[in-house]
Amino acid sequence: MPHGFHGRVLRVNLSTGEHDVLHLDEVWFRTYLGGWGLVAYVLLKEMPADCDPLGPQNTLIIAGGLMTGAPLGGAGRNIVGAKSPLTGGFGASEVGGFFGAELRRAGWDGIIVEGQSEHPVYLWIRDEHVELRDASHLWGRPTAEVDQALKQELDDARVRVCQIGPAGERLCLNACILNDVHHAAGRCGLGAVMGAKKLRAIAVRGTGQLSIADPAAIRKWARWQADLLAAGDPVIKLRYDYGTPGFLPILQSSGGLPTRNFREGVFEGAERIDGQHMAATILKGGGTCFACPVRCKRIVETHDAWHVQPAYGGPEYETIAAFGSLCGVDDLPAIAKANELCNANGLDTISTGAAIAWAMECFERGLLTAADTDGIPLRFGDAPAMIRMLEKIIRREGFGDILAQGAYRAAQIIGRGTSQYVLHVKQQEVPMHDPRIKFALNIGYATSPTGADHVHNLHDNAYQTPENIAGLRPLGIHRPLRYDDLSPAKMRMARRWITYRTFQNCLGICIFMSYSIDAQCDIVRALTGWNFSVHEMLEVGERVLAMARVFNARCGLGAADDAPPTRFFEPLENGPLAGSFIPPEAMRAALQTYYQMMGWDPDTGAPFPWKLHELDLGWLPEANPQ
Repeated sequence: MPHGFHGRVLRVNLSTGEHDVLHLDEVWFRTYLGGWGLVAYVLLKEMPADCDPLGPQNTLIIAGGLMTGAPLGGAGRNIVGAKSPLTGGFGASEVGGFFGAELRRAGWDGIIVEGQSEHPVYLWIRDEHVELRDASHLWGRPTAEVDQALKQELDDARVRVCQIGPAGERLCLNACILNDVHHAAGRCGLGAVMGAKKLRAIAVRGTGQLSIADPAAIRKWARWQADLLAAGDPVIKLRYDYGTPGFLPILQSSGGLPTRNFREGVFEGAERIDGQHMAATILKGGGTCFACPVRCKRIVETHDAWHVQPAYGGPEYETIAAFGSLCGVDDLPAIAKANELCNANGLDTISTGAAIAWAMECFERGLLTAADTDGIPLRFGDAPAMIRMLEKIIRREGFGDILAQGAYRAAQIIGRGTSQYVLHVKQQEVPMHDPRIKFALNIGYATSPTGADHVHNLHDNAYQTPENIAGLRPLGIHRPLRYDDLSPAKMRMARRWITYRTFQNCLGICIFMSYSIDAQCDIVRALTGWNFSVHEMLEVGERVLAMARVFNARCGLGAADDAPPTRFFEPLENGPLAGSFIPPEAMRAALQTYYQMMGWDPDTGAPFPWKLHELDLGWLPEANPQ
């Protein structure tokens, strides 16, 4: 095997209790890298696309990327994938923390989980030792308790745990998978897949090391990241001091802070919920991921009526916006409580907050009444009502059982015109970034194979300075482009940037790190010894993105599902960009241009056969497991 990989993926069958090893060679890794690449490859090669996402035929994949576990900042991420019970298509979610690195230290590039156990189990991996154990005593318990129980049971405080919570056990379709209690693979409802398999947790302890072709070069990049922080780089310092919530004031001042179910772009209570206010009030400390000096994770604690525990970390920007401005709530301790409840029980904060915000708008418009919501007056700004409904979602009780199926399905159940207020793509709720202040973001939302996604996307508002444009030149981007631009030039930028993001999801790198595109190529070369280029990097991204689109086509998702929410075609109600909206005819034209550039069929949304052959994916038309 080359440096940078072990060439070994653990395969575990929960129906039989057996396990074996999938061996992958250097050619495979150079073609797909890992991460999203491993997820897409296994789903396409081995799993029937028409399987029930919550049935035994669905396959759950825990995948390290090439960079996962390398000793430098940004290398603490892994990917979780399966057929999504929320979208019915390609499901993949990225997560940080320490679990992915520990799995690679144990000698594994990933785990493939097949079948379905008859009773709760957990998987214990210590290097070569692999064992399924009974987890009946863990079922129903909050995640922090389970994390500690496993470390005590395995007699090793350095064990790293990946797990679901009670929401995943109850098959909530917004259930997530957590590393180290408060690092969430939040999107696509993959916690419900793990819950359906009755796999409560995976515990891993590794004592090995990752083989690196050029350790000196990796040490150079590790020092460079630490030196940027020491030198006071303003972007890194903002993340260190305030975490991702520190960026909330930027969105507020730009008029793009999602407020009251995306009706508005400015929230009057923004200063009471941002990272700066958190640091001055409830912040207890900072946390981090494997080998990262930035420590952007927040740890909060309150001694008020909400009584928030530090064991569950603290809310990220997405959580603060979803349970804060999106719901009209300016009570930061209440938002922190919502974060604690989601992490303790294993719920995606984005989808859950968005589902409650949808219900609030429907309630205020008279489309829902207290008779529908179990007597809870779901009005914007009512923090206690928000928390009570969140608890009902976790228990799948009353109206909470409806919301536990996601906002799209909830609207289908309720009817009464409520579906027009659901902001989703492919039935997954939209994250906390408004395309009406950066139009090309809507292309990313619409065409993402996982449904609306803020990680696999185009965040073009951060790349407008001459310095940052210069850093993007390896991608073929040479000039600033306006936010409100859906021209062919912007679609060219979108094509390059989204394929680059897909590459990053194969690499397993944190997108918040400051490595340039050329630096990431240098890191790949240092890890593997390959003569890797930006061209090859983009080709890997385009190849894996094409695979995800093929999987969706097999699942019945096509071009018609690349549809952004209609609200983004409506004007913002307030703020500096009040009246701003995306012209629907411009969006339709931009999508057609984008399909042409990507080599995708405008009728099916899948890559044309010639594009598959161009990407060395000629095997795909014949690979259709039954």
